[in-house]
Amino acid sequence: MDRSAAMGEATRQRAESVGAEEGGSDGSACLNCGTRLLGPHCHACGQEAHVHRTIAAWWHDFLHGVLHLEGSFLRTLPKLALHPGELTRRYVMGERAKFVSPLALFLFTVFLMFAVFSVVGGGVQSAAEVSAELPADIEAREQALVIAEEQRHDLVSRDQDTAQLDSRIAELRQEIAAEERLLQTVEGMEQDSLTVRTGLSIFDDYIAKAAENDFALLLYKLQANGYKFSWALIPISAAFVWLLFLHRRRYRQDFNGYDHFVFVTYSISFMSLLSIAFVVLGATSLRPDLVSIAFLIVPPLHLYRQLRGAYGLSRSSALWRTFFLLIFALAALILFLLLLLIIGATS
Repeated sequence: MDRSAAMGEATRQRAESVGAEEGGSDGSACLNCGTRLLGPHCHACGQEAHVHRTIAAWWHDFLHGVLHLEGSFLRTLPKLALHPGELTRRYVMGERAKFVSPLALFLFTVFLMFAVFSVVGGGVQSAAEVSAELPADIEAREQALVIAEEQRHDLVSRDQDTAQLDSRIAELRQEIAAEERLLQTVEGMEQDSLTVRTGLSIFDDYIAKAAENDFALLLYKLQANGYKFSWALIPISAAFVWLLFLHRRRYRQDFNGYDHFVFVTYSISFMSLLSIAFVVLGATSLRPDLVSIAFLIVPPLHLYRQLRGAYGLSRSSALWRTFFLLIFALAALILFLLLLLIIGATS
């Protein structure tokens, strides 16, 4: 028997000796490659010496495979929320094993964001669906108004109090008037959508196609493309961050494109998690005004702290860069949406 066959036989015998619940290392051979074990991990292939065969181990592998939740994620998330600049700088300078990589965190948060938005956001009605449903609602309220007026006439004939019915009749009339105005607005939107022109044929064709088809289908395509091409937001945003430091030679020498990519990817990941939190809180909170205030305060504050910590900026330097970075973020988002429109128009 040659050496490879002997190694395979030894590995098979070792695997058979592993119990139904789990297997482990006794200083013999790696269950994966047959190399003699010198510690808790195989120095040849990297597999753990102690392997598990339980349902709990399966969930552990799932969480570990997604984001190393047992360790690095729990270290990364607080740093990302409270000390984003320190996290960015430490990762750039080489502390990689301690934290979740920015790209892995980005992919996870984008997946989670689209999943939560699809559940919490609910369905979107097209203008055609709204205009089709409103006449039936108006007719039902008009019938209720006729019944209420007949009941009021009966009470008047018997010289009884009509205050409650008067309030109900006034409410129905207001609802009918509001729905009639909404119906006119929706019908006007449908008509106007046929005449919108941007001057660019690629967008005009896309708008015309959207007017002919269902708006909900258009929105679905934008969401699907947004998920598939969300990574494009990183290089677009990194280019704007690079512009913030273009005028200073020291920053051009001390920081390169990789640093900007790490900064942007961690920042987008945090904003995605923040959006998820705001959407969930907005759907459940009794004080949506507080959620709105937090939405205006937290993103600029986070960008300021990340800029100052990651690039070692002074307060004044970080402040003006934060101001321009907010403008650049809006520009990057617009460019990203234009990219989605181009992809949708050409697909």
